[in-house]
Parts: sequence; C-alpha cells; structure tokens
Amino acid sequence: MKIATFNINGVKARIGALTEWLDAAQPDVAFLQEIKSIDENFPREMFEDRGYNVETHGQKGFNGVAILSKLPLEDVTRGLPGDDADDQARWIEATVVGTTAVRICGLYLPNGNPAPGPKYDYKLAWMDRLHARAQDLLAQEEPALMAGDYNVIPQPEDAARPDAWRKDALFLPQTRAAFRRITNLGFTEAFRARETGPGHYSFWDYQAGAWNKNDGIRIDHFLLTPQCADLLNDCWIEKEVRAGEKPSDHVPVWIDLAV
Repeated sequence: MKIATFNINGVKARIGALTEWLDAAQPDVAFLQEIKSIDENFPREMFEDRGYNVETHGQKGFNGVAILSKLPLEDVTRGLPGDDADDQARWIEATVVGTTAVRICGLYLPNGNPAPGPKYDYKLAWMDRLHARAQDLLAQEEPALMAGDYNVIPQPEDAARPDAWRKDALFLPQTRAAFRRITNLGFTEAFRARETGPGHYSFWDYQAGAWNKNDGIRIDHFLLTPQCADLLNDCWIEKEVRAGEKPSDHVPVWIDLAV
C-alpha cells in the first residue's frame, strides 16, 4: 500500500496540479492538508471519478484536512480529542481496510508563529493532545500511523540553514522537545528510518528563491506504531512535484507498506 501526505495549500488553487499528480502517481491513500474549503464545497467528484473514497474535515478559507483512498475507509472521526472548544479543522482519522487493517490519522499541526504568544501556546497545547492520542494508538497494539504537515523541524539537519530558524515556532526547543516526547513513546519516524543526513526537505518558501537555492526544511512526517513500522518497505520525498504548474510550497512524502 502506497500512502502519500501532501499539503496542497488550497484545493481550488491546485486542483489541476493535484489531479495531474494523482493520475501520474496513483497513491492508494493520500492525506491532504490545507484544503481551505468547507466540506460542502470540496470538489469530491473530481476524486471519486478517479476511484477514490473521499473524507474531509474542512474549514472556510483556512486549514482543512482530507483523506483520499482507493480502499474502503471505516470508523471515520474528525477533530483531535481533548478540547471540545477547538473548532480548527486539523485532524481526521479512519481505518483503511486492505489485506491488513491500518488506523490512519491525517493532521495539520498549528504553525505557532509568532512565538511567544497565544498562537504558540495553542501549538504546544495541540501537541499535548497529540501526545495523548498517540498513547491511545500505541495501547491498541495494532498498525497505526499519524501523517501530515507537522510544522516541526525535528533536527538541524532538517533545515538547509538551521540558524535562520532558531527563533521560529517550527524549530524552538520546546517544539522539538514536544515532538520527541511523541516519538519517544515508541513511534518510528519513517523517513529517518530510511534516510540519514542533511539535504532532504519537503517545504520551500515561495520567497527569496528558496526553491532554486534548495533552501528548504523537512516538516512533513510519518510516525508509525511498532506494528506499522514492521510493515514499512520504504519512505521517500517526491521533490519533482514542486516543479509543476502552480505548485504548492510543499511536496508529497510517501511510504510504502507491506499491506
């Protein structure tokens, strides 16, 4: 089973590039972030016509996450547990049913800038809730994963110029510590299980020629439970997509599971 995560930065703005990518890449499952659309306005027919089951958790103009799956989806839930007052559309999960059932969770973690401030406080509180959900997933002792735009630069080698990010919410010590608290529960960070060293990025800012300079950061991640990590064949970044027409500022990250 090939699964991709892709922050598309607006489904309406990228619909041509997105459908072209789906036709060429043919993921079995795709997580989308920043769809920036309410559920009713999401162009689901474009994806259903391509054989995908579509589940969304949308929000007008901001945020929004979706799952596209060629395989059946069961037990779909929306919203990260732990704060009933949180109305930001950043979390969706379902069970994908192949030869082995896998619980899949798609997320768009808050950016948190400017830091310090209320947006950063919200980011850290959201990560605390994510830690709690991660514990619950581990307790099930079944294949599960959490994938998406984490807005976290885990280590200096995950940025072309780490010093430029020292005071940014994506790279502050508290952010990185909160991410490690989750991985240290027993999750495998899929990309680093397959690749080491610098130079691997999933986001490039539109400004200052970042793409041409490869001045990027790696913030899109797959975290796998031990039972899911046992199924991991590979993980890679599809950098070529960034060269397309009207590209997102992210590129897809993929895993291949033996499912």
